[in-house]
Amino acid sequence: MILLCGIPSEPSLDMVREQLSKLGVPHVIFNQRRFASIELEFRITRGSVTGRMRLDGWSYRLEHFQSIYTRLMDYRYLPELRDEPPNWPKWQHCRALHDTLIHWCEIAPARVVNRTAAMGSNFSKPYQAQLIRQQGFAVPETIITNDPELVREFRNKHKRVIYKSISSVRSIVQTLEDRDLERLDHIRWCPVQFQEFVEGTNVRVHTVNAAAFATAVNTEVTDYRYAYRQGRQAQLKAIELSDELTERCIRLSRALGLSFAGIDLKIAPDNRVYCFEVNPSPAFSYYEADTGQPIAQAVAKYLAGVG
Repeated sequence: MILLCGIPSEPSLDMVREQLSKLGVPHVIFNQRRFASIELEFRITRGSVTGRMRLDGWSYRLEHFQSIYTRLMDYRYLPELRDEPPNWPKWQHCRALHDTLIHWCEIAPARVVNRTAAMGSNFSKPYQAQLIRQQGFAVPETIITNDPELVREFRNKHKRVIYKSISSVRSIVQTLEDRDLERLDHIRWCPVQFQEFVEGTNVRVHTVNAAAFATAVNTEVTDYRYAYRQGRQAQLKAIELSDELTERCIRLSRALGLSFAGIDLKIAPDNRVYCFEVNPSPAFSYYEADTGQPIAQAVAKYLAGVG
């Protein structure tokens, strides 16, 4: 039995569910929006983890779940909690349920994609960059500062500079323009990450266990994920990486403890490969929809133990 955790209509989760159905693999969904009717308990006895989960009126023994795939959203933003005070029973139950789920996933003997501890490197981009460099990838020259003068010096050196979030919270990568210098003093209250802009081809690599699916992205915008929102286009194309680069991407994922990851690369004109970050819970539906790469199928097979 496979357990899927998240919002059933979320595209990536739904695509994995569909592939599990095609494989004929039994699965159930921990639907976050139905938290009020879900019960979960586990215990540890002599090193064994046992317990039960009650979903939609059915009871499941936790030890019967062979694999778990999590695509959890932050429960604090669930629509069902929008009008509820944080100290009310509904909030308390939701918080306790999600805390219990996450703790169980950390110690469950099942195959978990991915455990929270393994995803932890993404909570600090500077820390993750050090791990990326250890695996042989180039990392753009970077400063993290709240000193406007250092930023001006950095920009004078590299001419073109981008800035983005340091944490795991998703942000839009922006180019530091002349007009931004007028509000640069704002960073005195919050350190910001600045990087040299790297020319080349954007490549997203999804690794699933020992498989890798690479997508080249052609666009004029700094952050291609938001090209459509900015009235621009991003063209995605499935590509084949060299055996050496494929193996390096798989090694990187394994070094981070991730069985499924989205690796953001840029291949410079001199073929130097830069790695910006590794996403431990990639929303891969965007890439699969445009390229036809069987990413969801690979995840489903891995969960089922047949790939």
